[in-house]
Amino acid sequence: MKASQAEVRRNPDEVVKSRHHWAVLLAGGDGTRLQSLTFKIAGDSRPKQFCSFFGGESLLAQTRVRLESLFHVDRELFVVTRAHETYYREELRNVDDWRIIPQPLNRGTGVAVAVALLHIVQRDPDAVVVFAPCDHYYSDAQAFSRAISVALFGAEQYPDSVVILGAEAHYAEIDYGWIELGSAISNSPVPILHVNRFWEKPPLPQAQALFRRGCLWNTFVTVGRASAFVDLLCSQIPETILSLNDALAENELEAAYRLLPSLDFSRHVLALHPRRLLAVVDKTSGWADLGSPRRVIDILARNNIQPPWLRDGNSLSSFFGKSA
Repeated sequence: MKASQAEVRRNPDEVVKSRHHWAVLLAGGDGTRLQSLTFKIAGDSRPKQFCSFFGGESLLAQTRVRLESLFHVDRELFVVTRAHETYYREELRNVDDWRIIPQPLNRGTGVAVAVALLHIVQRDPDAVVVFAPCDHYYSDAQAFSRAISVALFGAEQYPDSVVILGAEAHYAEIDYGWIELGSAISNSPVPILHVNRFWEKPPLPQAQALFRRGCLWNTFVTVGRASAFVDLLCSQIPETILSLNDALAENELEAAYRLLPSLDFSRHVLALHPRRLLAVVDKTSGWADLGSPRRVIDILARNNIQPPWLRDGNSLSSFFGKSA
């Protein structure tokens, strides 16, 4: 099914700000795997999205900068966890309260995506939504913006599908999701392709096979009409959607969260519906998920970055041990 003529763009690479385009910045994770490093950098146990690894700004602030050219400022929402208020209060001091969604508890990406969607559809049933994690690194922000613009174009053209940004894989990573591509439906410089299959964190032998076959890493950056997202969620976690919807209507979100299970959006939703997915191949943004201190080391080395916390006589080995 095609989008209306008013939404059709001739060039999928062009940046078009629309009042129906929403960005959801996912900043509610606990970041436990990097806490040893964030403590050494910041002196506390803050989650990684509120820490500065590569310069003066936190990962959350860098994510906001990457998205600012694509979205109206009042179309950006922030999903956080209330326990982290000490860290996000100052970062989001100039953000209207209604655009901050403080979760009572961290219940995983599935619940975070769901609660954000329910907030958005109340205000804009025709919304096209981009979900962007705030714990990632990009060496080329412009390449990221181009990929997002193409994904928005795909969501406008194919409103029943959800578009995933897939990064070119460089090795057999077992902590990432993997995407097997199908045929192309767009011949733009950044093509849009069908998804044949989706794997979430496969074992090493399977990851090695997927790498040899040219499969992509899942960046988790997902784009689609709010209605398409809600449809996918309702098909897999209907009880969660119903519970959240009732809780929002009755202003009882805290009680609902205590009863909700933790849900992973990739594992419990996307991986079960590959035929509803499209993919945009991101080969040039330099994406990396900062899931471990070792990945931080790799990014610093590959991009010749020396942040302030590595100056004054410090070295990587002083932070990570001599093996680093």
